[in-house]
Amino acid sequence: METIHYEQKGNLAFITLNRPDAMNAFNYDMLAELGQVAEAIRINPDIRVVVFTGAGDKAFSVGADLKERKTLTQDQVKRNIYKIGEVFTTIENLPQPTIAMINGYAFGGGMELALACDFRIAADDTLLGLTETSLAIIPGAGGTQRLPRLIGEAKAMELILTARRLKSSEALDYGLVTRLAAGDDLAQVTGEFADSILANGPIALQQAKFAIKNGMNADMQTGLQIERKAYEITIPTEDRVEALLAFGEKRKPEFKGR
Repeated sequence: METIHYEQKGNLAFITLNRPDAMNAFNYDMLAELGQVAEAIRINPDIRVVVFTGAGDKAFSVGADLKERKTLTQDQVKRNIYKIGEVFTTIENLPQPTIAMINGYAFGGGMELALACDFRIAADDTLLGLTETSLAIIPGAGGTQRLPRLIGEAKAMELILTARRLKSSEALDYGLVTRLAAGDDLAQVTGEFADSILANGPIALQQAKFAIKNGMNADMQTGLQIERKAYEITIPTEDRVEALLAFGEKRKPEFKGR
């Protein structure tokens, strides 16, 4: 692949948006390749946590490739909008926990990719925002739906309608990012956070994520039923038995994802 770099280290997958000369902006080829990687990860039982980041030291992603956009017909623009929405929804629905390691500017579609992830860890000296209304368009890859669900309707309306660019420290105050790290420490902080997740039962991680994501869109009683069914999936697993044995033997469990 030319626009996406993929690497797997143990049970951790790294996906890097690889167009640093274009500030990792999304053209159609990148969206297609990102979708292919996401689909492959979805069915890979060896991958337990996924990290997304951008190549270079300037940008996570500044969103749509406006140079490409100027050359497109209206139908091609619609094609791109459909594709980016489809790919980001695939990423949001990955069974594995996902982390956006925001190493630089995250604007427009770049911010929407981060919103499709479960967690966002940002460099403390960068800027973030949904800036589409400044270009006379609106967030079209889930931003108008995911942001208010994350930080509330009024705050999301403020940020989208003003196209405001937030300092990462402000984004933390808004609840937009999970935590901050100094630029030089970003990879280490993200790795440590990923390790804290990887230490736990992989089937339990996926079922907990499933219960939370699906329960949030349901009433309480339906959510409790979703939780119960997700719990039941963990009962017959080898990992649950291993956890009990390890507890009794006062050692760390060795989970196999079975």
